[in-house]
Amino acid sequence: MALPACAAGALGPPLQPERGAPARTTCPRRHSRVEAELAASRPGSVAASVRAGPPRGVSRGFNSQPLLDEPLKAAASLAGAARAPLFALLLRGRRRRMHDLRRRWDLGSLCRALLTRGLAALGHFLKHVLGAIFSKIFGPLGSVGNMDEKSNKLLLALVMLFLFAVIVLQYVCPGTECQLLRLQAFSSPLPDPYRSEDESSARFVPRYNFSRSDLLRKVDFDIKGDDLIVFLHIQKTGGTTFGRHLVRNIQLEQPCECRVGQKKCTCHRPGKRETWLFSRFSTGWSCGLHADWTELTSCVPAVVDGKRDARLRPSRNFHYITILRDPVSRYLSEWRHVQRGATWKASLHVCDGRPPTSEELPSCYTGDDWSGCPLKEFMDCPYNLANNRQVRMLSDLTLVGCYNLSVMPEKQRNKVLLESAKSNLKHMAFFGLTEFQRKTQYLFEKTFNMNFISPFTQYNTTRASSVEINEELQKRIEGLNFLDMELYSYAKDLFLQRYQFMRQKEHQEARRKRQEQRKFLKGRFLQTHYQTQSQGQNPNPSQNPSQNPNLNASQSGTQNLFQSLIQNLTQSSGQNPNPKENQESQKQNPGQEQSDGNTSNGTHDYIGSVEKWR
Repeated sequence: MALPACAAGALGPPLQPERGAPARTTCPRRHSRVEAELAASRPGSVAASVRAGPPRGVSRGFNSQPLLDEPLKAAASLAGAARAPLFALLLRGRRRRMHDLRRRWDLGSLCRALLTRGLAALGHFLKHVLGAIFSKIFGPLGSVGNMDEKSNKLLLALVMLFLFAVIVLQYVCPGTECQLLRLQAFSSPLPDPYRSEDESSARFVPRYNFSRSDLLRKVDFDIKGDDLIVFLHIQKTGGTTFGRHLVRNIQLEQPCECRVGQKKCTCHRPGKRETWLFSRFSTGWSCGLHADWTELTSCVPAVVDGKRDARLRPSRNFHYITILRDPVSRYLSEWRHVQRGATWKASLHVCDGRPPTSEELPSCYTGDDWSGCPLKEFMDCPYNLANNRQVRMLSDLTLVGCYNLSVMPEKQRNKVLLESAKSNLKHMAFFGLTEFQRKTQYLFEKTFNMNFISPFTQYNTTRASSVEINEELQKRIEGLNFLDMELYSYAKDLFLQRYQFMRQKEHQEARRKRQEQRKFLKGRFLQTHYQTQSQGQNPNPSQNPSQNPNLNASQSGTQNLFQSLIQNLTQSSGQNPNPKENQESQKQNPGQEQSDGNTSNGTHDYIGSVEKWR
């Protein structure tokens, strides 16, 4: 078929054989192949340069730009479209060469190939090792059938059996019901929420010797009766946060009513229009702003029962509580608070029925407040109440003549104040430490048998922690608060000893409950065994019991013995776990001891027979 004139003009003149080339054959496909081979073998041609590939020692990737540009240059150098079949052959050859270069020079494919072969070899090795292990353990099974198939099925069966056992164990023994069946090896121990709040070890070396009555703080607080909790709020000890916990975060039958926009909440007893809490957020500053121990002990009874006759006043129990803080941090926090404009001018400082005079308690500043005061000026004032504030607010100031410094020497005054503060702190119903928020929550809950809704949060970053002081200022602040330093050391030791004592007592109670559960299960087992024996000895219920008097006697004796066993188990569950108290009770009742001993001997004999039967 003839081509149009435009197509013939575009193709140009026909292709002429080169000099020395063989004559044109009749097969165009074979002729094109021969021309391609001649062009590739001729040095200096484009096809030869393409076949040569990269020089020795030079690596070109698959996406290398010079290699992609060479076919375009070769196409531009060819004259006319008549050589298009040879150019197409060169492109296909170039693609094959580039594929070879990718396999030869691509580092990524080489790494992937090495990784694939390595993993395959490792899997093959593990397969042989597992096969050898299963063949040693399960030799009889491995000799029948295919070993690989048998081992895979057996391994799958073991895994399924283990998962089923774990599910059954969690269903039968939830929580801490089964201590002996707990998988401790496969589970990491839960962190103690009360441990290392101050980045120190939970166990410490006690410095003071306290009695059991000092460590055991268990208050029988009757919220429905007349008891009252009094919160002594010391400045900058975290008392505001703790006070909010008391009115907003305690689980109560009748919670406190806190309205939006009001600082005080209504905390009434269940069924009464009377408060059970005396604090800033329940009754306000009824005895003055940040009233101390001396003010509260003389003011609270009068405020609560002021309208009643003295003979009609109920016999209340006033449970005082407070929060302490590290003296240096508390001092710096108070300085920053005063620097922002706080003065506490509304504090009454009433002692022995009157407030102090201006000569007894001079002021450290002349203006309306002490805002912008530098730390050096704050420390230089000799009348600054921030010095040893915690000792002053916890001690009985009437013992030293209130604020009159001329009653006794300064050394004796400091000693009396410190001893009074320690005594009042030790006999308080509860006190906490700002540096141990979770332990404070735990001790309060155990002391008053009242639980908080949400846990306390430990804030290690405060305004005081942002103040950078050198070692010299640190020592000077400690010197200005030497009484507070001694009191805080005493309070921290007592606080941690109380915490450890309460935790040990809690563990002992849990151990005693587990022992009672074991005794109860043992009694049920004996009961089941007795019923089984009675049914086995009397297979014919229609038989007259009077016909076999020996059987009746044995059944009645066994029944009496079983009843005495159940009675002993019940008595032992309610006994005091302290062996000394048991010995004292046995000394007081020797006759009862003998009768109980006989019964216990019969019980032990019966239990021994049951164990022998098992």
